[in-house]
Amino acid sequence: MLYIIRHGRTDWNDLHKLQGRTDIPLNEDGRKMAKKAALEIKDVHFDICFCSPLKRAAETAQILLEGRDIPLVYDDRLVEMGFGEYEGIAGYFDGIDSPVSAFFMNPERYSAPIAAGAESMDELFERTGSFLEEKVMPELKQGRDVLIVGHGAMNSAIISRIKKLPLKDFWSAGIENCKLMKLC
Repeated sequence: MLYIIRHGRTDWNDLHKLQGRTDIPLNEDGRKMAKKAALEIKDVHFDICFCSPLKRAAETAQILLEGRDIPLVYDDRLVEMGFGEYEGIAGYFDGIDSPVSAFFMNPERYSAPIAAGAESMDELFERTGSFLEEKVMPELKQGRDVLIVGHGAMNSAIISRIKKLPLKDFWSAGIENCKLMKLC
């Protein structure tokens, strides 16, 4: 089985700031969410956990797996999508006039502002796709249960690929903080 979960809340989540690859840690609410999720999933079997190395995901994974003998493997391909100089802006989801707003409103129309250092959808799908092929699929073929701890956009890319979703449905899974999703 393949499972995926998004990190707990951060101060930037609460302020509606675009995090991207900015390494923001969990806040107290995020830690509480992760502890609650750990209790909810304590009976779910995992053979291995792959995780983004960003603090908010890493701490979430550590809390989720505390007291369990499950290998935790960090992989740079699981970092959040990069938004370059737009990281830290507030209101990005509410249609403010910025190139990254389209990503959240109409992902099929998103064109990464490359000059601003943002990652394109193709780049996101390339790195998450190679991760799935190289790391996850061999585990699943061996009948192992895999957990991925990551981020909103990165998780959505994996879900989209697994479920073969069109780009317009990129956000359809509704990636909530600390809610476990079973993918296959």
